[in-house]
Amino acid sequence: MRLSYKTIPILFLIVLTFFSNAQVPQGPKLIVRGDDMGSSRSANLASIETFVNGIETSIEVMAIAPWFPEAARMLRQNTGVEVGLHLAITSEWDGVKWRPLSNCPSLTDGDGYLLPKIRPNPNYPGLAILDNPWKLGEVEQEFRAQIELALKHVPQINHLSGHMGATGFHPDVANMTARLAKEYGLMLIDADLMQESGIGRTSYAGPKGTSEEKEASFIRMLENLEAGKAYQFVDHPSYDNLEMQGVGHIGYEQVAEDRQGVTETWTSEKVKESIARFGIELVDFNTIVKALPRSEPEKENVDPAAIQEYLEAVKSHDQDLHSLMILRNGKVVFEHWLGDNAANKSHVMFSVSKTFTATAIGFAVQEGLLDVSDKVISFFPDQLPKEMSQNLEALEIRHLLTMSVGHDVDPTGILRERADADWVEAFLAFPIPHKPGEQFVYNSLATYMLSAILTKVSGERLLDYLQSRLFRPLGITGATWDKSPQGIAIGGWGLKVKTEDMAKLGQFYLQKGKWNGKQLLKESWFEEATSKQVPSLPAGVKRENLKVKTKDSDWLQGYGYQLWQSRHNSYRADGRDGQFILVLPEKNAVIVTTANISNMQAELNLIWEHLLPAFED
Repeated sequence: MRLSYKTIPILFLIVLTFFSNAQVPQGPKLIVRGDDMGSSRSANLASIETFVNGIETSIEVMAIAPWFPEAARMLRQNTGVEVGLHLAITSEWDGVKWRPLSNCPSLTDGDGYLLPKIRPNPNYPGLAILDNPWKLGEVEQEFRAQIELALKHVPQINHLSGHMGATGFHPDVANMTARLAKEYGLMLIDADLMQESGIGRTSYAGPKGTSEEKEASFIRMLENLEAGKAYQFVDHPSYDNLEMQGVGHIGYEQVAEDRQGVTETWTSEKVKESIARFGIELVDFNTIVKALPRSEPEKENVDPAAIQEYLEAVKSHDQDLHSLMILRNGKVVFEHWLGDNAANKSHVMFSVSKTFTATAIGFAVQEGLLDVSDKVISFFPDQLPKEMSQNLEALEIRHLLTMSVGHDVDPTGILRERADADWVEAFLAFPIPHKPGEQFVYNSLATYMLSAILTKVSGERLLDYLQSRLFRPLGITGATWDKSPQGIAIGGWGLKVKTEDMAKLGQFYLQKGKWNGKQLLKESWFEEATSKQVPSLPAGVKRENLKVKTKDSDWLQGYGYQLWQSRHNSYRADGRDGQFILVLPEKNAVIVTTANISNMQAELNLIWEHLLPAFED
């Protein structure tokens, strides 16, 4: 169809309107931060309740407090929430006290408890840190002890904050804490970061003495938030029970009643409805501070009209696309969510999980924990079948990575039907009629074996292992991973992350392991992982039954280390029903989709038809 000069401006306005709606945030962003987990059992339970059933997005845990062991256990069971370490050098309550983790007498009272205040307080004369000759070296020593204990037991911690001003009561303390944050690879939530990231502080807009007043004042606060801006709201969820009724200090006696009101407000249906009505996006610190850089399509030589054509084609082909994110030159040039999907919602990855697992194996190789030539049976001497074939004995980690185990069929479905089966034992007992490395058969349980091996050699859960090496540097938080009956991360599926997290992994691969100028994972790993290691076939299809030509299929281009080769000199992480991290090195671009599209080749065909030409030279 030929467009007349009259229709061109109209089309331009339609495209402009679409991009305005798709790319510009329509409402404010709000971090709901709950402090003092670990200080009491009630605080532990309420912190998790306000995350699971409420609006809390970030939890600050105190490693020094008496209920930290339980808090750590609960946080490891709820990896979907962002966690910060609340550094503390005071013990404020009159009826319950805690001591430092290290020997720091300049910070403690005559009984060895931490002093109750930082700044002088007439109700506690002589019992503030600034009333006494405190020592910077002891503060640093104590902070280090808390950081190392917390990271040991809560690997998903990604930032530091200060309890009662502990991290900033003196310029030397502030500088020291910033140095520690950098050393341990953690964000530091302080005034500088808040200002640099454009995060403002907000609080109740009115009285807050009762639960009812808190709820009403919180909703008024929500109504006052400005579109396009980011805010932090801080309070302390807990319960009004016997435990908390024994907690308090002079000037703050009604702690239990006050903090019960926080829990009720943060789980209130009225509050949730108000957040939706005002178009507020609930986020965490990581989402704002470690977001990928943004740009406009035209600035990165991407044709916005081609993106619009793609989305129209998706609609006309009745494809259930959930999200689309496009990166070029390391910058997000387009992002869009459809239906109930949103930037702050995690999405099931299906087999995109495999690429995250393979990345963990890359780190383990780099650290000398294993080698791709290691024999699989060497890791499981107590779980081997009574009779082992030569093919099982020859099976190496590289064969798990490339899905060339030697199976005739994928054993995953067969073994998962056996509810009582140990997945490792069942995999090792499954017949391997072909020599490893000679035949590609899509094999999700092979990826599970990679996860089991990684857990063996590292002593860590797969998700925990990735936290410090990949997730924290890239700014990926809130990931969850399903486990096998044996408690091992499934590896081949079961991961949930957000669309931007997928994009970060794609960009990490495009940059061959470099992030913010630092080589996190050696470049040689990416040369191997993204190359064609073996010929490939679609899942469940044998070569003799192929009905499609190689040039027409993105499943016949070859397979690397848990990555599919694609047409147009690209490669991808690939999950059932249309989850893609598509890396195009020649275009310096990454395309990410989440979806519920069963015909994944049709999904890719539209991407090649419309989005590939959008990347102009």
